[in-house]
Amino acid sequence: MRNLTFYDWMKKKLIQKILIPIISCIVISPSISYAYPIFAQQNYESPREATGRIVCANCHLAKKPIDIEVPQSVLPNTVFEAVVKIPYDMQIKQVLANGKKGGFNVGAVLIMPEGFELAPNDRIPNLLKEKIGNLSFQNYRPDQKNILVVGPVPGKKYSEIVFPIISPNPVINKQAHYLKYPIYVGGNRGRGQIYPDGSKSNNTIYNASATGNIKKVFRKEKGGYEITIERSSDGRQIVDIIPPGPELIVSESEFVKIDQPLTNNPNVGGFGQAEAEIVLQDPSRVQGLLLLFASVIIAQVFLVLKKKQFERVQLAEMNF
Repeated sequence: MRNLTFYDWMKKKLIQKILIPIISCIVISPSISYAYPIFAQQNYESPREATGRIVCANCHLAKKPIDIEVPQSVLPNTVFEAVVKIPYDMQIKQVLANGKKGGFNVGAVLIMPEGFELAPNDRIPNLLKEKIGNLSFQNYRPDQKNILVVGPVPGKKYSEIVFPIISPNPVINKQAHYLKYPIYVGGNRGRGQIYPDGSKSNNTIYNASATGNIKKVFRKEKGGYEITIERSSDGRQIVDIIPPGPELIVSESEFVKIDQPLTNNPNVGGFGQAEAEIVLQDPSRVQGLLLLFASVIIAQVFLVLKKKQFERVQLAEMNF
């Protein structure tokens, strides 16, 4: 075996110390896509604030309607579906991060009572699996199985998101009780206007940072603008940078005031939240109710029969 040269030795060390760990990290821990709902999961311990506001509304400023459908009541250890509807006009395009127009993505967060969680795959009926499609659900936190998030997913295919849920069994889970519970949901279509660090995305209005005359409007090669404003108070020039996406609504030599819009509002999406109620029903109560109904029906039948018998006796007495 030949002796290693200094070059060979350096090459071997480089592979051992740098390349192998990098490859291992890529294979074992794939990079996270920093998009909804990752922003909420990273910045908030709970997706629902004490005021009832779901934290997604902190970045998705426009308000849009959503709806949720759940059964009125469910039995313990039963799989049911929670359907979140996120309606929007399928013909509308949104501004993408690169400034171009594209389709909507949607996402949702479902906040359930303790004990309710995602149904295991072997308990989900085939018909329900067809409704779910290729959706992938995840817990908001590893220890919060009652809070589920999904998205972003294509809005054209998943404007209705079906969550397969299994109800708890109070006999096994002592924290669950036969009560009426609230269920909260937040649903989003489109991109947000603000990032968690407070910076604006290109999916919002950009305003003038000073009062004065617009001295220059420079359009960048890759899109976007640089607006030079000569401040009225001291003649100092301020440059406002507008990313690709919003359309400019001012021109050179125009006088603008501070906070006056320089662009249109490109956002066509929005976020909404709703809530519903579900009853975890005790089977013995259902059985008791059925028994009550049966006893009432039997009593009514005997009452009618007794009445008929009494009428026949009266008729016989009248004939005498």
